[in-house]
Amino acid sequence: MSEHVPTPIEDYAVLGDLGTAALVSRRGSVDWLCLPRFDSRACFAALLGTPEHGRWLIAPVDTDAVTTRRYVGNSFVLETIHETSTGRVRVTDVMPLGDGRSDLLRRVEGLDGTVRMVHEWTVRFNYGRTRPWVMRHTEDREDHTDEIITAIAGPDMLVLRGARLPHAQNGHHVDEFDVVAGQTLTFSTTWFRSHEPIPPPLRVRARIDETIALSEAYAARSHYEGPYAEAVTRSLLVLRGLTHQATGGIVAAATTSLPEDVGGERNWDYRFCWLRDAALTLEALLGCGYVEETALWRDWLLRAVAGDPEDMQIMYRVDGGRDLPERVLEHLPGYAGSRPVRVGNAAVDQRQTDVLGEVLISLDQARTRGLEETDDSWHLQRALVNHLALHWEEADNGLWEIRGPLRHFTHSRVMVWAAFDRAIRAVEQHGVAGPVEQWRELRDQVREEVMTKGFDTERNTFVQHYDTTEVDASLLTLSSIGFVDGDDPRMLGTIAAVESDLLRDGLVMRYRTDTGVDGLAGDEHPFLACSFWLVTAYAKAGMTTEATELMDRLVGLTNDVGLLSEEYDPIADRMVGNFPQAFSHLTLVGAALALEKASGAPSDMETEKQPGRATV
Repeated sequence: MSEHVPTPIEDYAVLGDLGTAALVSRRGSVDWLCLPRFDSRACFAALLGTPEHGRWLIAPVDTDAVTTRRYVGNSFVLETIHETSTGRVRVTDVMPLGDGRSDLLRRVEGLDGTVRMVHEWTVRFNYGRTRPWVMRHTEDREDHTDEIITAIAGPDMLVLRGARLPHAQNGHHVDEFDVVAGQTLTFSTTWFRSHEPIPPPLRVRARIDETIALSEAYAARSHYEGPYAEAVTRSLLVLRGLTHQATGGIVAAATTSLPEDVGGERNWDYRFCWLRDAALTLEALLGCGYVEETALWRDWLLRAVAGDPEDMQIMYRVDGGRDLPERVLEHLPGYAGSRPVRVGNAAVDQRQTDVLGEVLISLDQARTRGLEETDDSWHLQRALVNHLALHWEEADNGLWEIRGPLRHFTHSRVMVWAAFDRAIRAVEQHGVAGPVEQWRELRDQVREEVMTKGFDTERNTFVQHYDTTEVDASLLTLSSIGFVDGDDPRMLGTIAAVESDLLRDGLVMRYRTDTGVDGLAGDEHPFLACSFWLVTAYAKAGMTTEATELMDRLVGLTNDVGLLSEEYDPIADRMVGNFPQAFSHLTLVGAALALEKASGAPSDMETEKQPGRATV
């Protein structure tokens, strides 16, 4: 067998049904799918291994086919056209929205001539480890009988339907067939619990049309009309696609263990709900006029965090569950040999002091935009702020989830300031009750500490943590948070220091890994969110030319269907890290809004975020 060559990350598109997501390659292979939720075990896991670990391929036999693809309008209905020397064929892939089922539909249409196609359906439950029991059945319909294939292992069961089904061959189900112009063949894979009856087939054309209509209606609600409208709209759709509609949980990405350093150990599971990432997602959505989503997430937050504030975690499962043990899947070789492959995330037990600040900023913006505060919601926020008042001086792991020693990270300290600041604003502007004088005293104390210990006067820059002169890309957010003005000399000095120390081929690193601060081996690549943060910092500093030039470059790094991974390797010109990444897309939206405001255009972001700031 020839050596398996991994598909470049940027060659994937994502499909989703607001419950989970699938990654399908340009060639037509579904290489990643967890059912029925983002954080469920994968049944197609070739992304982190080989085809032996599960995939669903529908593609021309001719591997030299010329392929183009697009999403239909503002949806995640994917149309892929393959052109061979003998004809053209269109494959439409969709995970239908709005019916609570778990289906993946694939429709093959002959456009010109004749195209020889290959169909391979290899199911491997439990992240590619478990080979299911596969059976062929007949299914009685109203006026005829169809064949179906089922795959079962424990609680999971898949059914494959189609006009022509593949046959068993060495543990796979494989078929080849011709598609001629005017011919249409439809296939579907449906997940259900093995003790339940097999779900009935779908009305394919109607479900595709309904899914497109639902997505178009969502996209139409955006208030952004600036020069990056196409990229912003796709990013908003990605953020919606990473939101579990039934629970309100927002996952950081659809995948696990796509490497930050190809061949290295920086491989993490992002299929969970970080409070920080979710709060930042809400800020992006609110900035474009979406308020209802905040109420859904706030309800999720109340359920997830309910209990003793001492027990608040930085992340949760999609349903608010707290158990996220990290383990290694030894049977998977990893993407391009990048091991270990991890599921779960040990960072769940970390102390990340910045998280509460992000949550309170997003809820403050929601109140300002008309979301009515509830007694339960405010009681939770007040309890968390009072708990912070007792522990704010403790060192933490920081927003980058440093696995080295605990530090007093400057960004974390500023977010402590932001937590008190937004709590004060809730009392003063929205009439809720709280110990505002105590919070105001603590806010001022935190600010004085940051200016004394988190600022390098010789170099005129804020620093990564109190025990270093290194800088960190998170410092670029200080003007967005409202801690300093965008054109404050200290902020301008920080921008200059980041440009000097953290730019790699014009893109921004999170921090210098060679300092050993994160306790990990290897390097990483520029973090796309940090580069968008630089755009925002430029815009707030009045450096609109620099902001526009960098924004244009970053938007140009999206793949052919508008998606971004976590990081980008500018030397190899490829995406790295989990995909699609909420952090990258939410910061794209934030950067576009900041540029819109800097240009003088009206924006939903006009509400100032810094009434509590005082000059020191």
